[in-house]
Amino acid sequence: MTSYDIIGSIAILKPRKGNGKLAKELLKRPNIRSIYEKVDRVKGRLRKAKFKWLAGKKKTETFYKENNCIFFFDINKTYFSSRLSNERLEIAKKVKKGEKILIMFSGISPYSIVISRNSSASRIIDTELSREAVKYAKKNLELNKIKNIKVIQGDVKKLLKGSSSQIKKNLGFSSFDRIIMARPQLPYDFLKEAFKVCKKGTIIHFYDFVKVDNIDKSKELVKKGASQCRRKIRILQIKKAGDIAPYKYRIRIDFKVLK
Repeated sequence: MTSYDIIGSIAILKPRKGNGKLAKELLKRPNIRSIYEKVDRVKGRLRKAKFKWLAGKKKTETFYKENNCIFFFDINKTYFSSRLSNERLEIAKKVKKGEKILIMFSGISPYSIVISRNSSASRIIDTELSREAVKYAKKNLELNKIKNIKVIQGDVKKLLKGSSSQIKKNLGFSSFDRIIMARPQLPYDFLKEAFKVCKKGTIIHFYDFVKVDNIDKSKELVKKGASQCRRKIRILQIKKAGDIAPYKYRIRIDFKVLK
């Protein structure tokens, strides 16, 4: 694992001794203008982290490019991980022509924009609680000139509450072909909301953070959530989607709803 991430013109360093020297070295690169140290982990409902300025310009907004897309956001106000670039493209390549897709906890819309640019999805609905993230998401739709994504600000539990007709009023659709649950470490009860807008054949991509010896436990909790909702599913794959700490991984569980 590298000791820093580069997001556009900003380098974000992990806390460690010697960051002052590393910051000076990174500032020699023509594309890096600001150096920050991450001083607290991502936490809270809005998934914000804390950063300490080390060197360069005191600017927390940046442009970032990946997968033929461009994103604009503020690292202090929104969550974004450049390490999920390949992950987003991998899911985009799984999308079939004409799919209707729901992305829960969509942030600044990286998943939906990468999918829109790299697939033939029909319609993508983003739901996000953070007003700041939604502001940047809508800006990113303009930057990428994308028309088939709708960003909805609100609590996904409330948006998916009530009858099918009420959900359709809130989201525009009452069921989806594919659902991406993009935020790890969620309470598993969010699966209830996902299953409310499933139909036979819906594919769900569920993310979690687990220790190396707990992957099977995560799979069993997904199966339990399906059983509680009286849904039958088939696990398609469980994939490690990156290291987040020694012996701890981000994983993605792909499963298909059978009924």
